[in-house]
Amino acid sequence: MPDRHAESRNIALLIDADNASPATIDAALTILGDLGTVNVRRIYGNWSKPGLKGWSKLMHRYALEPQQQFDLTKGKNATDMKMTIDAMDLLYGGRVEGFGIMSSDSDFMPLAMRIRQNGTPVYGFGTSRTPEAFREACTRFIDLDAMADDEEDELILPPAIRAPAEAKPAITKRSESAMTQAPSAGEKPAAVKPRSKPEVDDELIKLLAQAWRASKRDEQGFASLSEVGQRAANRSSFDARSYGFSRLADLVKSLPNFVTEKRESGLFLKRVR
Repeated sequence: MPDRHAESRNIALLIDADNASPATIDAALTILGDLGTVNVRRIYGNWSKPGLKGWSKLMHRYALEPQQQFDLTKGKNATDMKMTIDAMDLLYGGRVEGFGIMSSDSDFMPLAMRIRQNGTPVYGFGTSRTPEAFREACTRFIDLDAMADDEEDELILPPAIRAPAEAKPAITKRSESAMTQAPSAGEKPAAVKPRSKPEVDDELIKLLAQAWRASKRDEQGFASLSEVGQRAANRSSFDARSYGFSRLADLVKSLPNFVTEKRESGLFLKRVR
């Protein structure tokens, strides 16, 4: 059953502008809906830097509260310290029930660990290059680059693949002069090969298998996916969305290592290889 209290939870999103992409803000806000409503939205950086213009354009659109931090010493970033101080103030204020930290900087690993020690969930948002230390310190870590690639796949697919009922003739690129011409009769439109989803690694399969083995199983060897997922979450910050799946159930169904069975009480799985 959905958590009815989740909608009323006050969530804080803290963004390290130097180590986060503006293109991923939509995905981060959507995912934080799992925890509650993102009422606190702060973004940190030296706004005199030309490299942050992309974020500057999104301030009003997403109601982001800019926090100015000057680079006082070359090679040193005061942003990390300011974000940490603000996070602790919010944590001890007692009015924030969940955090999102948007950064690929491992310096936020101690902060994420401290927030979790307080029993407060913290979601990390970064890229595939984010150090493991920060990934594992979070309750959940989401690779936003992987999500962006998955969404882009849907955008680049031709209409015939996305919605057959509304398919329109595709334009093939043969030459500069042919760019504005429709393909001739009998000519097949060029197929667009979608990108593959991020590969599920052996470590994740091993983690799920161990969680399944530790869970309560029936006579046929099936265990509740919710219990397996909970046990896996206690050991790792992985998130199904980092692998191109919206839910853990969809990820498990795609793996040949497991079979699933839908029951009235939910989805159950069994390891077969």
